[in-house]
Amino acid sequence: MPAERLSVVVTRRLPTAVETRMKELFDVELRQDDTPMSREELVSAMKRADVLVPTLTDTVDAGMLTQAGENLRLIANYGAGVDHIDVQTARQRGILVSNTPGVVTEDTADMTLALILSVTRRIPEGLAMMQSGDWQGWSPTALMGGRLGGRRLGILGMGRIGQAVARRAAAFGMQVHYHNRKRLHADIESDLEATYWESLDQMVSRMDIISINCPHTPSTFHLMNARRLKLMKPSAVIVNTSRGEVIDENALTRMLRAGEIAGAGLDVFEHGTEINPRLRTLKNVVLLPHMGSATEEGRAEMGEKVIINIKTFADGHRPPDQVVPGML
Repeated sequence: MPAERLSVVVTRRLPTAVETRMKELFDVELRQDDTPMSREELVSAMKRADVLVPTLTDTVDAGMLTQAGENLRLIANYGAGVDHIDVQTARQRGILVSNTPGVVTEDTADMTLALILSVTRRIPEGLAMMQSGDWQGWSPTALMGGRLGGRRLGILGMGRIGQAVARRAAAFGMQVHYHNRKRLHADIESDLEATYWESLDQMVSRMDIISINCPHTPSTFHLMNARRLKLMKPSAVIVNTSRGEVIDENALTRMLRAGEIAGAGLDVFEHGTEINPRLRTLKNVVLLPHMGSATEEGRAEMGEKVIINIKTFADGHRPPDQVVPGML
């Protein structure tokens, strides 16, 4: 007699191929519209599911976990970041949490370089000029940006994505520097030709470009605060493809408007979709709608990892991408 299939609730629309495979393997409840669940809907899902598949738009806090049903034993997150899930409380209640690490590394690194190029070469300004029909022809002094070769790039967070950014930056002739919670092994540093800075303040003050590639944790919240942003050179730019909470967005906006920072490229924002409206009006800022991981290949691979985590759990084993509290 076949074993009873796990009850799986998915909180957002996923790529069609991923949803199709889930329906083949599990008793899955799919989201019909591509909108986040309300808090009440999430609690209801947690009461009836064996496995919850949330995304970064779903906050799963301690209060919600205390209302989870007895059958909920796995939260298989669709995404690498889990700062929206109270992993510690989940573990205390016997609920495992898994994620999808490594899948979006190359895609996010590509977007980081795209933002660096967009800001330093003023690509959106040129695009807007062409779309509006205002271009009057080539001029020796029009839309002059800056050359990437020879510039100092300071990477804040040298994990998988930070290292992928470093490799791309080197190909553009940039000098790679980094600050990380732990210094990389000497062999990796040598391979990346990267210079380690123990002091974040000192690194920030000497870089031409700062790239944020660290996760959001209590220790990284507003790591780039007003004081640290003021250390940046007036000619420097900052790019963030990680988590918006790492930068004090209001302080950044004030400094960009005052010309104390030359530019910014942002794919993430401190308050989600509630973006400081003054940021939208600045020509030296490139804003993207959190699309760093938005490739067909990456999103499909994320789904495959979720399925593997659930299937492994269903077979009585630890999910290969289980998140361990204290190791984030």
